[in-house]
Amino acid sequence: MLPVVDKPAIQYVVEEAVAAGLIDILMITGRNKNTLENHFDRVWELERTLEEKGDTTRLREVMRSTDLADVHYLRQGDPMGLGHAVLKARQHVGQEPFAVLLGDDLIDADETLLADMIRVHGERDATVIALAEVAPEDAQKFGIATVEAIEQPSRFAESGATGPEVVRILDLVEKPAPGTQPSNLAILGRYVLQPEVFDVLTRTEPGAGGEIQLTDALRELARTSTAGGVYGVVFRGRRFDTGDRLDYIKAIVQLAVERDDLGAPLRAWLKDFVAGI
Repeated sequence: MLPVVDKPAIQYVVEEAVAAGLIDILMITGRNKNTLENHFDRVWELERTLEEKGDTTRLREVMRSTDLADVHYLRQGDPMGLGHAVLKARQHVGQEPFAVLLGDDLIDADETLLADMIRVHGERDATVIALAEVAPEDAQKFGIATVEAIEQPSRFAESGATGPEVVRILDLVEKPAPGTQPSNLAILGRYVLQPEVFDVLTRTEPGAGGEIQLTDALRELARTSTAGGVYGVVFRGRRFDTGDRLDYIKAIVQLAVERDDLGAPLRAWLKDFVAGI
């Protein structure tokens, strides 16, 4: 619920899912997350007040979050890791493929990462994860992939279009010890998963941090080629990690600078501010 300019970070994530064609959203939450649920609910008193004032601009913004998608909520209970949180969604998802979006990773609205991943899933009938290059010294913070290149689908070559860079995942390791990482490709907080991942998660033992790691389940899918194996879409676009204080501040500044209503005065202020440092 951290605000990024004038809306919470989670709303950017829901808007990304909706832009990719997903309208059924399940949020796995924990204790003291009532404000998150309230944000996507109707606020009749505020709506009525804005309507009476004729403030249609703010009324549209207030109602936008409630009309985005069909949003459901489920408590995780014990905080036993990302894999455990995903497993809690089993009854809601059933036997359908599904996407997982982590709330602290913001992907720029102009990017098509999730839509690309969904398309690759449709072509490969396999699990698809997002990857990004990270500095060697940061590898221990992420799940790191061992990959092999694959040929681009012929339809892209025939049309002259440039498709996403897709690789086959051979192995994965969660938070490798410094200097032991197999590559510089880290898992981002975007996944398109086959429902078979639930069966794997039920038998996945706690891993790094004593938690049930989704990376460990994906490793089994990749190494056994279960349910089509695992592929990665390498993302080189703009993203923000709102879990990192500096990246969070950068997100606010960059997104505000690009706004029609805020950009010009903010750019002018920033130039004066930086000049005076």
